Amino acid sequence: MHTSPITQPHFLANNLALDLINSAFGTGDEYHDCLTDDASVIAWLKAAKQLPENFTDAPTGLIQDALALRQAMVQTIEAVRSGKEYNPERINQILDSGRPVRMLEWNSQQAGFSVVECRRDNSCASLLEPVAMAFAALVSGPEVKYIRQCEAHDCTLFFLDTTKSHRRRWCSMALCGNRMKVAAFRSRKQEAD
Repeated sequence: MHTSPITQPHFLANNLALDLINSAFGTGDEYHDCLTDDASVIAWLKAAKQLPENFTDAPTGLIQDALALRQAMVQTIEAVRSGKEYNPERINQILDSGRPVRMLEWNSQQAGFSVVECRRDNSCASLLEPVAMAFAALVSGPEVKYIRQCEAHDCTLFFLDTTKSHRRRWCSMALCGNRMKVAAFRSRKQEAD
């Protein structure tokens, strides 16, 4: 996909759930999956600012749940695009089992009470629930029509097009946009010669 191999996760989708989908990217020999074991999922969640840096309690089976969630989200996007019915059972299981706990706490800065949302526990579902919730909000809301896949022929990344005109074509100008523009320019120049 790129001239130098990139192995770190991309966080350029403008949506947490799409960023998880993008944790697997590239094609052919340049395919890379950032999620390889429970620890790599924890590392991704930390990089996505969903866990504190000092978090170390990775539940067993987190990788299987993360990969299943990622696949279910891709299938849901495909269903949305095709207009075909799809049962997002895996996403709903995570939303149900991982739902956060809400508590009433005293807020000394406001000198009053506020409702605080906290992770229920350190189970797989609780750790992945913010991603599933971001996805549920995206595909059930008006922004669903702005989910795009990069137009570069060798890029698999998704993004949420938040530009004013909603005409964004590439995952990012740095990764694919400039490269595709140069290729198009060279092609036009060759045809003119």
